[in-house]
Amino acid sequence: MRNGIETAVGRYIAENYRSAVEVGFGGKTTAAEIVQNAGVRILCTDVHAYAEGPVPSVVDDCVEPTVSLYQAADVIYTIRPGTEIVPALIELATRINADLIVYHLGFELYENGGERIVTDGVMLHRYVKTHQE
Repeated sequence: MRNGIETAVGRYIAENYRSAVEVGFGGKTTAAEIVQNAGVRILCTDVHAYAEGPVPSVVDDCVEPTVSLYQAADVIYTIRPGTEIVPALIELATRINADLIVYHLGFELYENGGERIVTDGVMLHRYVKTHQE
């Protein structure tokens, strides 16, 4: 199901947004490639550097972000983040007026879990909503 999760997230982002940033991609670009192949502008960020891949990526820490990297995004999304970074992502998304979509590991949630969205059988959580679908 792991690849199924990334596929579901990628499809959801591709169908609902025009520009996106995936935070903490960990060198895995399945979701981002789906987004990119749909013609949606995408950037991946992580605190670690990864070999150049099929999707643009940069090193950045969302806790102390380079805000200019995110400013053009309609949505920030992340797959299986540590819950400790969710408050920083909420702050960043709010600051740049972008939605925040999170796929949590297992039953982890931050606070009330935000708005729940089921797509392709995968539960996503929207913590910040600034755009209409």
